[in-house]
Amino acid sequence: MNNISKALVLTVTALTLTAATASAAVVCNEEGDCWRVRGAPRYEPSLRLRILPDSWRWREGEHYRWREPGRGHGYWRGGSWIDIR
Repeated sequence: MNNISKALVLTVTALTLTAATASAAVVCNEEGDCWRVRGAPRYEPSLRLRILPDSWRWREGEHYRWREPGRGHGYWRGGSWIDIR
């Protein structure tokens, strides 16, 4: 295998590994709405949102609602998606 082929294989391998480890999280508000987000979400502390690992599941007796994430960066409040610009 020549040097160009080796470099190409290493590059493809590195890109595959980084794509497979993309981070995600679950965000929940105080009203019991939860939704999944990609990456490492950042919200102002005044919004009082909980950011949890993607593997998080609620325990028996807890009452949450899964919501579809809205378009763009934002959060659920009062049953509506609020965009953060």
